[in-house]
Amino acid sequence: MIVIWRVTTHCNLGCGYCAYDRNLPFERADVDEGTVLRMARLFSEYQSRTGATVMISWLGGEPLLWKPLASVSKMLSKELGLQLSATTNGTALKSAALRSMIADDFAELTVSVDGPAAFHDRVRRWPGGFEHLRSVVTQLRADTQSRERRLRLRVNTVLMAKNIHLFGELCEQLISWGIDEITFNQLGGNDRPEFYREHRLRPEDVETLTKMLPRLRDRLWAHGIRLSGGSQYLHRFRASASGERLRVDSCNPGKKFLFIDERGQVAPCSFTLADYDVHVDELRSVEDLMTLHSRYEQRRSHWCDDCPSTQVFEKFVA
Repeated sequence: MIVIWRVTTHCNLGCGYCAYDRNLPFERADVDEGTVLRMARLFSEYQSRTGATVMISWLGGEPLLWKPLASVSKMLSKELGLQLSATTNGTALKSAALRSMIADDFAELTVSVDGPAAFHDRVRRWPGGFEHLRSVVTQLRADTQSRERRLRLRVNTVLMAKNIHLFGELCEQLISWGIDEITFNQLGGNDRPEFYREHRLRPEDVETLTKMLPRLRDRLWAHGIRLSGGSQYLHRFRASASGERLRVDSCNPGKKFLFIDERGQVAPCSFTLADYDVHVDELRSVEDLMTLHSRYEQRRSHWCDDCPSTQVFEKFVA
């Protein structure tokens, strides 16, 4: 089971497409450390009883800004036997202590990079950001060399009309970073519709990407780097670009994937948080976790009529 937990809505960058842009005027929130630890013990018990591996994936805002991150992650990894991952903008990776913790306790780390230097630094409003990421990611790879367990390093890119033609160049530059995998998302329109209107992928952009991928995959694989995103994933891109709705009758909600937000709301994915009245305070036993699926099946979200969830559409299939 993969549990994505948005532990904070604080962020230190000003990305124009993101709901957690530091410039947006709203009250920020952090999840309570005690709540995370209680639920982590429950997920650990679930893992022991069912034999199913549980990975907790920290999300934000910028999750590496969450103050209890290091101590909580160490407990979850070393004492509770859970796998850990996070998706980060990489600003905090300049800390040698943080990199060491990640190398020791995490199974995966995903770093967001949206294009070569000029584009990345501009869209994230972070002068020098690309070069910073190149430096800290290569250093993190070096930090993991002496570890018994190899950290899986991934770069994820948000694709939009103004960087689609730069994706091949970005992939070439990432070859020297020591990463294991490259993934990509299409720009979504829910968080910042004003940005989306100008930057969304068009049908011709999706076709450009489709033609580009086979050669890129071969090139990257020759260097031991996996470029993910299967045929169903591209089908989702085409549908979004052309306005076609893709209905999903059932994704087996709550079976293999959960999303928890900073308020403790639990849903099958981030899009459906408002549709399911489930809170972590209600989950007190392994049986409670195991009955989530039946609770979710009793109510269908309107999002399922045009499902945007990447985990349903083969994002991680090559």
